[in-house]
Amino acid sequence: MRPTPLALAAALMLAPAAIPAQEADDALAMAASESGDTEIEAVDPMAPRDAADVTLEEFLWTARPIIVFADTPADPRFIEQMQLLAARPDPLIERDAVIIVDTDPAARSAIRTELRPRGFSLVVMQKDGSVGFRRPSPRDVREIIRGIDNFSFRQEELRSGGQ
Repeated sequence: MRPTPLALAAALMLAPAAIPAQEADDALAMAASESGDTEIEAVDPMAPRDAADVTLEEFLWTARPIIVFADTPADPRFIEQMQLLAARPDPLIERDAVIIVDTDPAARSAIRTELRPRGFSLVVMQKDGSVGFRRPSPRDVREIIRGIDNFSFRQEELRSGGQ
């Protein structure tokens, strides 16, 4: 059975660089054998998640949701915002951000019901589940990370040596 990409990546990350090549191969083999029949799929942290499939509670204290609302996926502001986010994912990953999209007002997702956007809206949440800031138009990643870096929880992470 072939090891899953996640099992291989985990084995490589967990294997110290100073160990001999044979031990690294053994770690890969062990990760492959431990994966069993269960397929674990790696999740791209910047892959947009549909608001209908998640809740904000899932990210409490672990991630900073960036929610992009629009009334339709054809909204030019929505398209521009998604392009801006995709252009510079690394600073967002460093700040534990996850992208959530909601372009179907009729679906009435739990996130849409809670945040009540009107038309296009960009909402950046803090790790404690509170709204960090809202914007009625697209913003580039630099402005978003500046806002995140001003959050009190982010300041505490920086002081304590976190990301």
